Amino acid sequence: MRKPIIAVDMDDTICHLVKRAIYHNNIEFPTHPLRYEDMMDWNTDHLRHPDSTMELFFGRPGLYEELELFDEYVVEEMEKLHNAYDVIIVTAASPKSVAEKWNWLQKHMPYIPADNFFTARRKHLISYDLLIDDGPHNLLPAVQAGKKVLCIPHPWNLRVREQYSFPLMTSWEGAKERVDEILQA
Repeated sequence: MRKPIIAVDMDDTICHLVKRAIYHNNIEFPTHPLRYEDMMDWNTDHLRHPDSTMELFFGRPGLYEELELFDEYVVEEMEKLHNAYDVIIVTAASPKSVAEKWNWLQKHMPYIPADNFFTARRKHLISYDLLIDDGPHNLLPAVQAGKKVLCIPHPWNLRVREQYSFPLMTSWEGAKERVDEILQA
């Protein structure tokens, strides 16, 4: 019998990317400090210093290897999910960041094999039963395709959360039980 496939995003789902990118931005561009709460959209060009390009903001060498875990429960809960389901990591990545993301994943979740690590911006093209993600551009196509989702709330998905009643997960504590409930519903 086939195990259900759980697709899990990396950035701002199992680790904190935007907060770390803001940290570096605010050191390098103190005249244009950013706040996590102000990140209401993916396009933050109007908030950042003109010299702080998206490539610089998200492409700093070594950035993806220094990211903090989402919370103290994520490693244990991901392992529980991995043992019960076919967990795949599906993360948007530039060619420069793929190795860093893999290194981060192996450091914190070495039980995830290379065969379960995918890089894709258009996650809805991949087959899965449930998607755990923070990106509205991933959650909406999944729901429209009839797939189940679990949304990690952040300021940039607030507007879409107001329109759609995605199930939310603010902490990884109890994530395995939450996924069980959603899949059985």
